[in-house]
Amino acid sequence: MQTTFALRRNEVINDGLPVGQILERWPALKIESQICAEFQRIANINLKKHFYAELDRHAPRLQSLFRKKAARKGKVAEGLDQRFSSYDLQEQGDVHVLRAAVLRALPAYLHEDDSRFLKPWHVAQSDEPDIEDMAVGLLLISAKSENTSLCCPERIAVVLEGNRVFELPQLAEAFILLYALIYALNLSYPKDLANTFDFTQKVLMGQDNRKLRPRVLSLKNVLLAVQ
Repeated sequence: MQTTFALRRNEVINDGLPVGQILERWPALKIESQICAEFQRIANINLKKHFYAELDRHAPRLQSLFRKKAARKGKVAEGLDQRFSSYDLQEQGDVHVLRAAVLRALPAYLHEDDSRFLKPWHVAQSDEPDIEDMAVGLLLISAKSENTSLCCPERIAVVLEGNRVFELPQLAEAFILLYALIYALNLSYPKDLANTFDFTQKVLMGQDNRKLRPRVLSLKNVLLAVQ
């Protein structure tokens, strides 16, 4: 993949090939280690090491901010309260659960609707998930529980252009690998989650020094105020 990087970037950026065709030509982009390596070549950042370090560093403070907001009144507060009510029912000492809870609460805090980005699928209720119109997103797969609010479903599938690319056991891992695939395939961030991805790119990953979106700037200022 290293020796064919220039050819692949030319195809992705200049040839305008559909995502499915690119993945057929370069099936290694469906493999976790190769996605991380491709992101390293593009951004010169160790994807998982950097993301998890920053997410784990900020997670306690983010959780505190989100819970404080959830205690208030209004639509945003209700959404946050629902997410943390689910989190409180799960294993508190599990870092994967905290990561998932923070990532699930982030869009709500930033006044965004993640319903088209995160879609639940109960295997017992339907043979196939309804993802035909899903351009970029994560499919939350449950074979046992029917609770769509759970922070950590049993499996998470990365979806591009209505197709499941691969499945993973942890939401944070699926999220950051999808983020890397957006770079690798030169895709746009989901419009409904512009703030969430702006926060991920500029605050967590530190990739862009350009002006932050207003809600993201506000969150960053509050987040870093006591650090």
